[in-house]
Amino acid sequence: MRKLVIAISMLAFTGAAASADPIADRQALMKERGKLVGTLAKMVKGEQAFDAAAVLDALKGLEANAEKFDAAALFPAGSDHGGKTTAAPKIWEDTAGFKAAEDKFLADVKAAVASPPADLGGLKAQLGTIGDDCSSCHQTYRIKKS
Repeated sequence: MRKLVIAISMLAFTGAAASADPIADRQALMKERGKLVGTLAKMVKGEQAFDAAAVLDALKGLEANAEKFDAAALFPAGSDHGGKTTAAPKIWEDTAGFKAAEDKFLADVKAAVASPPADLGGLKAQLGTIGDDCSSCHQTYRIKKS
């Protein structure tokens, strides 16, 4: 299962990367990230039973996703307009802060993979940390959808 998730992730990103459209590429990466977090959230919400193997697969998928994140390639100058995007101007005004936010996400996901949760309580704590990373970045570097 883990290899399947990673293989699909790699294929999805490779296809998006071939498009040479940074807006589409970053949106594809974030959609993939959202699906992986959604898998974990279903367990936290009680919509699915806790499954340690599925949790580890999702966390490894998140790690692979975060490792593909290249701010320079996904958010080049000028890609803040000309397409349907919710990327905030703050990304280009505070590139170092934006990269630091993504680095923190990657570090937190790597820590979760290195020490996967053994139970639902552990998953809640790890997903809380990862979710805080997402929320913090979105609050600062994403335009709120109306």
